[in-house]
Amino acid sequence: MAEIPKRAEEGGQGVDVEHRQLVQLLPLLPLLAELGRTEHITETAEILGLPQSTVSRAIARASAIVGTDLVIRDGRGVRLTPAAKALLPHIDAALAEFQTGLDVVRHESEVVRGRIAVSFQHTFGEAMLPLLISAFRSRHPQTAFDLSQGARDGCLAELAAGSADLALTAPVAAPGRSIGSAALYREPLRLVVNHRHPLARRLRARVADIRHEPFVAMGTGYGMRSLTDALFREAGFRPRIAFESQDSHTVRGLVSAGLGVSILPPGGSAPGRRYPSDGNGQGNGADDGGRGPAPHVPSAGNGVDDGGPGWVEIPLDSALAFREIGLAWRERRGGADAEPDPVRLFRELVLRDGPALLAGFVRERSEG
Repeated sequence: MAEIPKRAEEGGQGVDVEHRQLVQLLPLLPLLAELGRTEHITETAEILGLPQSTVSRAIARASAIVGTDLVIRDGRGVRLTPAAKALLPHIDAALAEFQTGLDVVRHESEVVRGRIAVSFQHTFGEAMLPLLISAFRSRHPQTAFDLSQGARDGCLAELAAGSADLALTAPVAAPGRSIGSAALYREPLRLVVNHRHPLARRLRARVADIRHEPFVAMGTGYGMRSLTDALFREAGFRPRIAFESQDSHTVRGLVSAGLGVSILPPGGSAPGRRYPSDGNGQGNGADDGGRGPAPHVPSAGNGVDDGGPGWVEIPLDSALAFREIGLAWRERRGGADAEPDPVRLFRELVLRDGPALLAGFVRERSEG
C-alpha cells in the first residue's frame, strides 16, 4: 500500500478537526450573538429563557472551541475580548443569511396554492408552455394555472385588461409604462411548400420566389401575420392570399394538399412532413448539416412520388426571416395592485430558467 505523505495526512486530519469544531460551534451562535448585544450573562440568559449556568457553560465551551477567551470578567458583568468583537460581525452575518433563506422557504411554501393566468398563442401550447409549467409545478405542485390561447393581439388585450397575468407571444410585446417584456428565444421562419412544388428541390429560397403563388396566411391579429407582412413589404409586393387560417396546423394541411404556399416557424415532425429521398423514394430524415432540412425528392426508381399530400420546409434568405418569442407582464404599482406571489415566482422562473429549459426543444424544431 502506498504511504500517505505526512503533509497530506496532516492536512486531511486538519480539515476533519475544523469541520468538527464548526459543527460544535454552530448551535452556540445565537447565544453568542445575544451576548454580544447585552454583554451581560444574566440578561442574555433571561432573553433566551435559559439558566444562567447554561449560558456560562456555553461561553466556556465556545472559548475552548475557538481557542481563545471570548469574554473577561469586569466587575459583576463581562466584557467582550478583541477576539469576540472580531468574530461577532461574522456571527451576525451568518445568522442573518440563514434567516433570509428561512423566510424565503416559508414564504414560497405559503404561495404554492395560488393561481396563475397565462395567455398564449396556439403554437406554444404543444411543448413550450407545458415545459415551463412542468418545471414550475415540480417546485410548487399545488399551484393552479388558468390558460387562454388565441391570437397575439388577443393575448396582449387580455394582459392589458387584467384577465391574464402573463402572456407568451411572438413577436415579443413592446415594453411600455404598463407592460414589461423580455425575449426568451429566437427561431427561424421558413418557406413551406407542397412536396411536389418546383421550389421543393431548392436548398434555399427568397420571398420573391413566391410572388405569383397563392399564399396561405394566418389571420389578421396573429403574430405570424405581422411577421409575414413585414417580409412581403421587404420584398416589395403583396401576396395573393388564397386562404386565411387561425391555426398553423391548418396552414400546413392546406399547403400539404397543394392549395398554396406559406411561411411558418419550423414544424418539427408535424404530420405530412417529407424528408430527403435515399434513392429508393424513402425519406431518411437527414438534414443538410445545419442549413435546414433538405427538400423531398421524388422516387429515383420510376420518377413518380407516392401521390399523397406532404410539405417541405426551405430556409429563407432574409434578415427578417425569424420570430422572437417572449414573455410579457403587467407592471404593477404595489399595494392592492401588487403582483401576486405565484405570478412573480413563475415569471422569475421563466425569465431565469426558460432559455435553458427550452434549448433542446428549440434545437429539435429548428434542426429536425
